[in-house]
Amino acid sequence: MNVPVAIRASAERLVVAATMGPTIHDVHAWRFKVVPGLIEVHADPDRFRPAHDPAGRGLHLSSGAALVNLRLAAAQLGHAAVVRLLPDAGRPSVLASVRLAGRHRVTREERLLYAATLKPFPANRPAPGVRPAVPVVNGLGEAARLEGASLHLLPEDQSATSRRAVLTTRGDSPAAWLRAGQALQRLLLGGTARSVSVSFMYETVDVPGVEDVAEAGEVPQVLLELTQGVEDGLREPPVRRQDERQRRRQRVR
Repeated sequence: MNVPVAIRASAERLVVAATMGPTIHDVHAWRFKVVPGLIEVHADPDRFRPAHDPAGRGLHLSSGAALVNLRLAAAQLGHAAVVRLLPDAGRPSVLASVRLAGRHRVTREERLLYAATLKPFPANRPAPGVRPAVPVVNGLGEAARLEGASLHLLPEDQSATSRRAVLTTRGDSPAAWLRAGQALQRLLLGGTARSVSVSFMYETVDVPGVEDVAEAGEVPQVLLELTQGVEDGLREPPVRRQDERQRRRQRVR
């Protein structure tokens, strides 16, 4: 097989990184295949469980999450990743293709998100903490928007220690599920980088209150609960710690 040097040299690292995404089915129901000029994401018929997920919705969500990790790994290697969702109508098992195109200067955000992929994936249950600030949630919402989805805060009791939100897409198709999976992974990684625990549930699309926050045509895909780590609220700001060190040095003199 005549595979370009850039892909041949990077494929193993990219594939390993991509497998670190959240696994909806407890197994990776997809696999990667390196073909001339591309890395393809295929549904794996030996691992896919249609009895539990007849439409393949969870499979597409999980595959979308893997695509984010693949793109982040490519960025660390200095490559731009061009993604096509469902690129071949004649091969429906090909969920996406990724082409490494040109040179890419990795950003600080990409470095932080890639570092988050290397951390253990937390248990999918609410963590103790406090409600994250609205600007933090807005930052996560912007990340979801870049992936073709929207994040909406749900009405809730102001005394709650977390914020409930819903991830939506325009329409409810396999391509929309892939976009939702990419957005979900960006939220999970962005939350890790911001010390925000993100628990999620995708099994139900019946989300009370969503009609009050979502626009017409938006379909709920994932219900989320966002919690800011308590330790962040107790941590002294870096500037104050620096001032304290300066005062100590002055006392020593």
